[in-house]
Amino acid sequence: MDFGPGLAVVVLLVANTVLAPHDAPPLFVYVLLIAASMSLALRRFFPVAVLIFTEVSTFTVYVIDRPDVAVALPVLCALYAMIRLGPRMVGIASAVVYLAGLIAVNVVVIPGHPSREDLQARFLLLGWFVAAVVLAEAARLRERRAAELARSHEETLRRRAGEERLRIARDLHDSLTHSISVIKVQAGVAIHLARKRGEEVPDSLVAIQDASRDAMRELRETLEALRGEPETSGLDRLDDLVERARSTGLPVEVHVSGHKRRLPQDIDRAAYRIVQEALTNVTRHAGAATAAVHLTYGRTGLIVRVDDDGQATPDLTPIPGVGLIGMRERITALGGTLSACPRPTGGFRVHAELPVA
Repeated sequence: MDFGPGLAVVVLLVANTVLAPHDAPPLFVYVLLIAASMSLALRRFFPVAVLIFTEVSTFTVYVIDRPDVAVALPVLCALYAMIRLGPRMVGIASAVVYLAGLIAVNVVVIPGHPSREDLQARFLLLGWFVAAVVLAEAARLRERRAAELARSHEETLRRRAGEERLRIARDLHDSLTHSISVIKVQAGVAIHLARKRGEEVPDSLVAIQDASRDAMRELRETLEALRGEPETSGLDRLDDLVERARSTGLPVEVHVSGHKRRLPQDIDRAAYRIVQEALTNVTRHAGAATAAVHLTYGRTGLIVRVDDDGQATPDLTPIPGVGLIGMRERITALGGTLSACPRPTGGFRVHAELPVA
């Protein structure tokens, strides 16, 4: 809450009341002035209630003490906030009723005809009210234009980012798709010819064919993501991922604990990518090793751990590659943590904790 304007108005009103050339007003007047002024701290949250309260309080003070027009300062501040933040017509109608009430008090309730000074004060007060409405309307329009400019700028940035993603998708499609397709076709032809001649098909050739098929699928999913289409890889395809790793000669075991349940799409996709990257690194760097994938479903999160018994030693300082860095960034963005380091007994461990709301 903003107490600054309220304190400033309190000081002005109390000073004006004390220095006024008439008898000291009752304590009740000071209480009303202070309450009306300090209620301005709530003007951003309850503009209608604050405006009505300041009007009632200052009108009561006017009837009791007949101060000068400065008594309307809380009303002017509340009206300004009302025009900017609340229903404008309610604020204007309330101000008109307030001014009409002051005039009625001068003409009807208080004995005697209003003096020239009283009429001048009323016209001055009317000018203050008009100025408050005009200034508030100008501020509201300025804020609206600023918001529209910010929204337009954001839409421009979003459109440019989308165009850049589409450009990258086209480049990937034109370059990688053709190359991977050639590899896949050539591997398939070699396997077909070997079988036709009755020769044993090398495991490496089968692995090349499977890897090229998987690469094509991964590339299609990447292109779909760049085009804004949903990515489909998740833990439901973990079995296929493990089988592909086994086809390269890597023994892999999978252990699932906890109550298995459906995960949010981003968590599910991140967990799949962790296992995929970890198994790929084991195949490339661990040498003759075995791997174990552990999935632990907790009440508030998912733990993904991939262990291997490869060549890594406890004193080894790992140098993270692009894939592992990308996984760390993805997991951090989801509010999780990732550690990748050698195990005390040898081998390497990738441990990730993903929060699940």
